[in-house]
Amino acid sequence: MTDDIGFMPAAEMLAGFRDRRLSPVEVMEAVLARAEALQPRLNAFTLIDAEGARAAARASEARWQSGQPLGRLDGVPVTVKDLLLTRGWPTRRGSHTVDPDQPWTEDAPVVARLREHGAIPFAKTTTPEYGWKGLDDSPLTGFTRNPWNPERTPGGSSGGAAAQVAAGIGPLALGTDGGGSIRIPAAFCGIFGLKPSFGRVPAWPASPFSTVAHVGPMTRSVTDAGLMLTVLAEPDWRDWYALPPSGADYCDGLEAGIAGLRIAWSPDLGHADLHPEVAALTEAALDGLREQGAQVERIDPPFADPAETFWTHWLMGARNLLRNLTPAQREKLDPGLRHCFEDSLDITVEQILDAQNARAALGLTMNRLHQDYDLLATPSLAVPAFPLGRLDPDGREDRNWLGWTPFSYPFNLTQQPAATMPCGLTADGLPVGLQLVGPMHADALVLRAARAFEQARPWHDRRPLLPAG
Repeated sequence: MTDDIGFMPAAEMLAGFRDRRLSPVEVMEAVLARAEALQPRLNAFTLIDAEGARAAARASEARWQSGQPLGRLDGVPVTVKDLLLTRGWPTRRGSHTVDPDQPWTEDAPVVARLREHGAIPFAKTTTPEYGWKGLDDSPLTGFTRNPWNPERTPGGSSGGAAAQVAAGIGPLALGTDGGGSIRIPAAFCGIFGLKPSFGRVPAWPASPFSTVAHVGPMTRSVTDAGLMLTVLAEPDWRDWYALPPSGADYCDGLEAGIAGLRIAWSPDLGHADLHPEVAALTEAALDGLREQGAQVERIDPPFADPAETFWTHWLMGARNLLRNLTPAQREKLDPGLRHCFEDSLDITVEQILDAQNARAALGLTMNRLHQDYDLLATPSLAVPAFPLGRLDPDGREDRNWLGWTPFSYPFNLTQQPAATMPCGLTADGLPVGLQLVGPMHADALVLRAARAFEQARPWHDRRPLLPAG
């Protein structure tokens, strides 16, 4: 029963609380038991606050018993990526350069909104140092492992969150995405991950990577992502980039279907080198969209590889992030991150301006594409999860991780909503993801299409063979 509760969707938990079949205390005890049992095998958490979570669960149970639940997620367990401020807990960012004794008095907007709706943060999840790469190991916490095969990477930088949700340690996780950091690990771990439109989810403090960085939900089901986004999208005055609040309930319209939607399909964006099983599984997945009534058409890629444009933006973020560290602190950094900082020092003002202009042109190109197509579909990644300890699938010591993530970073540049959803397993039992990209601000459309695909090709009941104990 403990395992069943750990894998239970948030929507089902809430229904159980409502009709007294289930209690928040029962749920939290099951989730904590599974977290404690699997932490030595997965290393998904930087901390587990069992005492605080139990107290919050008792308070939630009392509210439900009195018929006065708090908000939309009362009693549902959730984790927080260790890049996001969380009141009462350290935010170490995977780094020895962060002071572990500083005061932790404020919540990031997303954490504050979850608490206001009764969700219970019970743990912080691992990240590479400062979230710098698409893998999940850091000098501070070591390697996090993929539940489908603990010798493989879960991806990053929200790798602990993806491993937690995939392993059935509660239904909800907060991730961040500055180049694919929600979608990469969600695809490697076989869960649903959404990078919302930029500004849809308020963020504070501002990311050093500026306007490519997003915050969003990581879940096992699309409905749970809709529940979570409805809460996360509520306003917060601290983010001056935030979009005006829409008041949308992102679960409304999820079942409306996709009959007649026009979906462009690009299997490689004109330059990606796909693993054969990724190519086959994602191509076959398109039938699930067609069965739901969508019109899927293969297109020539509308743009050249924007890797150089993204990398310039990203390196300047690394420079911004690390410029105030002392030389002694920099020596403590992950060597790959330190080298990125050193590379950033060679970037000229002209290169920055050229990258900004190229980014604007890419956004215009995607706006033009969406005049003809409602959505763009691509594979989520070029490869399945690869062995721990590598920086890329071929074992090269290459700190530039864009080669195997060609489908994620373009849409950080354009700030569009993009989601990854599981679409099959390789012969080795590793998940593969299909990505859907929507026009700017069309988060509800992306969720609706993902829900239709989920109905055609159900995945949320698939579990990795990783029993607790």
